[in-house]
Parts: sequence; structure tokens; C-alpha cells
Amino acid sequence: MQAKKANPHVINSTPNSAHSAIDVVLDTAYQGISASQWKKLFSKARESGLEQFIADMFAGKHINNSEDRPALHCALRNLKKTPVFIDGQDVMPAVAEVWQRIEALCNKWVGVTDVIHIGIGGSDFGPRLAIEALAHVPGIDSRGMRMHFLANIDTAELARILARAQPNSTRVIIVSKSFTTLETTMNAKAVVNWLKENNCTSGQISRALYAVTANVTAAKEFGIAEDQIFPFWDWVGGRYSVWSAVGLPIALQYGFDTFKEFLAGAEAMDLHFKNAPLEENLPVIMALALLHQQEKHKIKAYAVIPYADALDWFPKWLQQLDMESNGKSVDRDGKPVKYSSPIVFGSAGSNAQHSYFQLLHQGTEIIPIDFIAVREPMSNRPEAVAHHRILLSNCLAQAQALANGKDDENPNNVYPGKRPSNLLLLPKLNPFYLGALLALYENRTASLGALWNINSFDQPGVEYGKVLAKPIEKALASDETNIQASADIDAVTAARINLLNS
Repeated sequence: MQAKKANPHVINSTPNSAHSAIDVVLDTAYQGISASQWKKLFSKARESGLEQFIADMFAGKHINNSEDRPALHCALRNLKKTPVFIDGQDVMPAVAEVWQRIEALCNKWVGVTDVIHIGIGGSDFGPRLAIEALAHVPGIDSRGMRMHFLANIDTAELARILARAQPNSTRVIIVSKSFTTLETTMNAKAVVNWLKENNCTSGQISRALYAVTANVTAAKEFGIAEDQIFPFWDWVGGRYSVWSAVGLPIALQYGFDTFKEFLAGAEAMDLHFKNAPLEENLPVIMALALLHQQEKHKIKAYAVIPYADALDWFPKWLQQLDMESNGKSVDRDGKPVKYSSPIVFGSAGSNAQHSYFQLLHQGTEIIPIDFIAVREPMSNRPEAVAHHRILLSNCLAQAQALANGKDDENPNNVYPGKRPSNLLLLPKLNPFYLGALLALYENRTASLGALWNINSFDQPGVEYGKVLAKPIEKALASDETNIQASADIDAVTAARINLLNS
């Protein structure tokens, strides 16, 4: 009897490949990684020192070697207040004091209609994602304030927010680790001017302004009262900072207990990451799966598709987390790297299916996908169960189609298959599991950095363009139409400045 030929399109799936932690399930069946390949991947992780890296991170060691500091965002969600030492000093009393101040402010604010949160990058993405996601939680307690996030230096965003806000009942939170970020300080000054234009007194303006920063001196010089400044520390990277007072809007809008639930979910995932063996460790398994696809398929990108409208901002948050952390061409020792962060993109399913899934199914590039699904519907509408069933069926069907493909006599209808994916399943979407989801990906990003020997906690590549912008802005302000090339401005840019000034 002739043996049945294997379908050339079907991925080498492993049905018994579900792992779980705190009721979050990770299914890697469609990664196409065999048991022997997994064994080699875990051996590679151990050889790379991943276990020691994890221990060092939680112990407050200076794993951010280029800046000679720890990366201790995990301390910000250490609700048990287990001592966490940096150079012999326990940081938890200072963290707990900020929690107390946040809770006190939540109880103090009355009659506030609008909150303008001013920050960019890590000072913006995390709280914006959380506010948007939690707004979808059925029955969540909310003060109903209008939360405005002002990040872009483009005044279109500023004008749109100021057109809606009520100046006499607006509070402003200025978030900048250094308190020197150009976009943030200029937008903050513009909002202060708006308050003045609307006849707010100096006392009203003083009471309206709050800051979250590691540079308390600069915030005070800006005019913010010291008791309205919430500190965070140089051992917290901006993109890892939503757990600090950067997440103040979450507590103010949904209550301090909700903010604590958010921290508790992240803390639970941290404890899993810290204590679980590599073979059962969700962040590590996700990191190794992506590393495998890089080594096997030379992938250049991966997609994250949350089948939950509440998580539409999640891929944008993840883009910064992954690409700013691990988008490097040299390792910790200054040597060229073979692999670093792929390009990250994504949006909410099932909308994404009607956008770029054509490329995912039939394009020439193999692009792994993280499918994220939630067991429970995100509304109390009478249609919710039926709609959610269709949403989940689309999620499962896309993963199956990508993995198994389809043959057809018409080449246009052939699906190549063998497109790898994960399924990440949350029991529900609430503050706890939102926190767990974000911490899962933070820890996966750090694991990938350790596997590639990349420092995931600095971002020198974002600085050079800022330096070059200063002489260019000065030239634009001059209105001259005969700018010449110089050490700071090349010939092409000089011509473009002259075009803009003409």
C-alpha cells in the first residue's frame, strides 16, 4: 500500500502545545517547531545565560550596561512590597509612597471634566492604551472625565483637544522623564497659554498643573508645585513606565483599586516569568518561537492581531516596546548582531482581515502572527454572544488557513500555507489581564534581547535626529532662501529648507 503523501502546504503542527499561566493560554501548535527543535531552543536559551539574565533583572543588577543602571520596572508592580535593592538600597518604600499619593489624588479630585495628558513615546502609549482598553470593560466604574492625550507637536492635535476641553475644570498632567522633551514642553506651554487666554488666574493654573518626571527640579522651574509632582526614577525606561505615576490617568479615571488590579496582573506574570522553568515560561517560549522563525525563514516582520476592538492600540504600544528596545545592529559588546527586532505591525481583528491579510496569506514573505483572543464578549449587548462567536471563529480560521494553505488548479487560488502563528487566549479582558498581557510582552522583549545579546533598555538611535533638528529649525526660522550646506545641514536638506522658506 502506497504511503499517503504529506501535504506540502501544511505546517508541521504540534497539537499538544498549549501552555498556561494565571489562566492565560499560549498555544504554539502552528509554529511548526518539533519536539527536538524545542529541546535545542531551550538548550540555546540556557547557553545564552537567559536564566541568569532573568534573575539579574529582578535582583536589580545593572543589566542596562550602556547606561550603567538596572531595569527595574518590575518593582513598580511589586504589590507585595518584597524588598527590591538597587546598590544596597530598597526602592519599595519610595514606590509605595507614590502609590499612596496617587490614591490620595484619586480621592481629592472633584468636578474635573477634562484631563490633558501631555507626553510622547513611552509617556503616552501605555496610559493611552490602558484608558482605551478599559473603556470597553462592561460595567467598569468610571468618573467619565474626558481623557485627552496630547503627544504630537503638530498643533492639529492640540487644537482638537482644546476645542473640546473646559478650561476652568481641566487638569493637565505633563509627563516627561527628563522634563526636557521638546514636543512635551512646547505642548505644555501652549496649554498654559490657553488657560491664560481663557482668564484662568495664576492660582487656578497652579492648581491645574501636575507633573510626572525624574527631573523634579525642572518641573518646579516650569511652575509646578512640588506636591503636584509625582516622581519616577532613572531605572525605569520610558516604554516600561505605565506602571509608575505615568499611569496616573488610569487611576484617576477608573479608581485606584482598578489601577492596583492592573499592577496585580503584571505582578502575577512577573512571578511566572521569574520562577517558571524555561520549558513552561510563556515569555520565554514566545521569544524562542520568534527566534526559531528568524533562523529558519529569515523573517523580517511579524504581526500582532488582537481579536478585540478594545486592544486596537496594543500593536502601537508594542511597536515601541519591541523596535525601540531591540532594534539594534550591535550587541552589548559592540559587535554586529545576526538578528534583532523584526518590524512589528498589526491592528484589531477582524478588521485586519480586510486590510493586509492578502499579503499574509499569499505574499512572498513569511510573516509570523500572534493571534490574541478573549474568551468572553466585551459588551452586554444582546447580540454580544453571537457576534463574539463569529469573531473567535474568524480568529481560529485565519490561523488554520495560514498554517495549512490550500491547493488549487488555478494558481491565483493557491494558498502556500506553512505560515506560523501563536494563539494567545485571555480568559477575559479586565484590568488584571490587561496588566498581565503587557507584562507578558515586556518580559518576552527582554528575553529576546538576552538571546540576541542586545541591551533592550537603551535607545541611542532616537537621539541623532533630535540633534540635527536644532540647526534645521534655526534655519527655517530665519526665512532665508539661500541656505548653504554645512557640517550640520547637507545639500539636499539645505535645498529643502530653501524650498520651504521660499
